Amino acid sequence: MENLSHREKEVLKYVVENFIKSASPVGSRSVSKQTGLNLSSATIRNVMSDLEELDLLSTPHTSAGRIPTDKGLRFYVNSLMEKRDLKNSEMEMIKNQFEDMKTGNIEEENLYIETSRILSSISHQLSVVTQPFLSTGIFEKIDMMQVSSSRVLVILNIKSGYVKTVIMEIEGEITRNCLEGITRILNERLSGLPLKEIKETYSERLHGVKDEEPELVQLFINSLDKMHSEEEKGNIVHIGGTGEIINQPEFEDPKSFRNIIHIAENKNLVLHIFQPVEGGVNISIGKENQDQKLKDYSVIYSSYKIGDMSGNIGIIGPKRINYSKMVSLIEYISNLISESYS
Repeated sequence: MENLSHREKEVLKYVVENFIKSASPVGSRSVSKQTGLNLSSATIRNVMSDLEELDLLSTPHTSAGRIPTDKGLRFYVNSLMEKRDLKNSEMEMIKNQFEDMKTGNIEEENLYIETSRILSSISHQLSVVTQPFLSTGIFEKIDMMQVSSSRVLVILNIKSGYVKTVIMEIEGEITRNCLEGITRILNERLSGLPLKEIKETYSERLHGVKDEEPELVQLFINSLDKMHSEEEKGNIVHIGGTGEIINQPEFEDPKSFRNIIHIAENKNLVLHIFQPVEGGVNISIGKENQDQKLKDYSVIYSSYKIGDMSGNIGIIGPKRINYSKMVSLIEYISNLISESYS
């Protein structure tokens, strides 16, 4: 596919970028007039037909013009797209809003909600921000305190400075000495280990202690399970921009409208898509998305780092999305999160 001719690449690039702007099929006359190829409409039509045979363009039933296919959009993103930096005014506006959050004494969860709002207001797409994934954290220490005859407060400290708490139900009273003893042993044996590794190897690492204090070791493991289950339920995902994205022409159709609303409300689906990734911005177009519900959408996202932990930030939008701007926007905001929240 890389051996497309210069004119084929120019025509494909023009069709993609004009489809992104107009949401309408692009005709050969427009390509002929607006590109610097100095080719007649008839010649452009032949080039477009060749691109259609290569499955890079398609012809909607109701139009003589062409639109890019998923394959054509992928070729554009990989080979033809020019990186577009955000305007200085855009970067300044975003940075000021982050500064306001830092000085506004906002609760931690609301920082992610507000970041999602900022992203959707600029992108005009469905925005997604996940809080840091617990599985990516490094265990620093744990504290356990009995707060009533049947409940224990478990405080998990992650090396990055992230703190997670959970209340656990217990049967019968536990002495303070027992709690302090098991806490000391857990911290001695597990400090510095990834939480994912602890979950997989705790039986070997806590050999002996597990036999002497099985209830307390199980309490610790159950508390980790409970924290993880909150992630799996989508409680760490913040989705914004429903009011922004439904104004796109793609969602004038009732079926498409219902579908995007369903996606916006389905946190489990979104969490499944936005899993931890390493390096760069990920772009998934149309049928490249594993879930059939997303075959008409593009997903663009990246990771941010807070110490040893990572979360994700990105957007879900129609395939006719401004890929270049979205990549720059997501890169910029993910870097701001890493700087601001660390």
